[in-house]
Amino acid sequence: MHDHAEAPHDSEHKDAEAIRDPADEKSVFNASRLSARLIYEVIRRDGEEELARPTVSLIWSGIAAGILISLSVIAQSVLRFRLPDAEWAILIESLGYSVGFMVVIFGRMQLFTENTITTVLPVITEQSLSCFMKLLRLWGIVLTANVVGAGIASGFLYLPHFVPPDATDSLLEVAHHAVDGTARENFYRAIPAGIIIAAIVWIIPAAQKSAFFVILTMTWLMAAAGFAHVIAGSVEAGLLVWFGEETLWNVTFSFFFPVLVGNVLGGTAVFTLLTWGQVKNEVTRD
Repeated sequence: MHDHAEAPHDSEHKDAEAIRDPADEKSVFNASRLSARLIYEVIRRDGEEELARPTVSLIWSGIAAGILISLSVIAQSVLRFRLPDAEWAILIESLGYSVGFMVVIFGRMQLFTENTITTVLPVITEQSLSCFMKLLRLWGIVLTANVVGAGIASGFLYLPHFVPPDATDSLLEVAHHAVDGTARENFYRAIPAGIIIAAIVWIIPAAQKSAFFVILTMTWLMAAAGFAHVIAGSVEAGLLVWFGEETLWNVTFSFFFPVLVGNVLGGTAVFTLLTWGQVKNEVTRD
């Protein structure tokens, strides 16, 4: 007797039979790597939900994000205060910068720089004026709410006894390190920060259980490399204004606006458009 090789289509048929059970199909899907098209669709749908949220919800969520992002500044300052004065200390100190971002991102709060990709994808897909106006509405509300929250947080950090007196110097050192620089310098170092935040948003759907380490690593890099983030930086700029070490005019025009433009450029014009380019031929617009 001669053994006959199994035909390829028979093998494929048996593989299909092996995963007919819905539970098995779900396991296969969870184990497989998400395609760029699926990641795009996850983020696009999130963006549509964000664009449709009520104004009051956006305001409170944005204020909460602006306040809680201050945890990044506090944690970084505590580590700076406790670590020795050595060149390597910045690598450990920068881990504190991740704390506020983790709270805000996992808490699903409205952070302006996240919206440079999440809410932009629906606009790019639909390419309609109404969708673009919704985007501008959301950006305006969230940015304003974030800045208000950051101002509230920096005001509390200025209050006596809110921060131990011996840690105040470290707080101000961290703030100066983040804010100091010319408008041109701050603009250029804000572009990579915008790319990093957009990259986090893009990676998280595929990262799933590893999302914690994605956020930790990417935001650590942002701090260690000295990149500028407009909302976390607003807490630090606010601190310098409250303590009288900077003027509101100076931090607004040498830090806030250049970093805002740089973050948007990095998150939208660079990262979002590049990711759209890799999926635009795979998605169907109605």
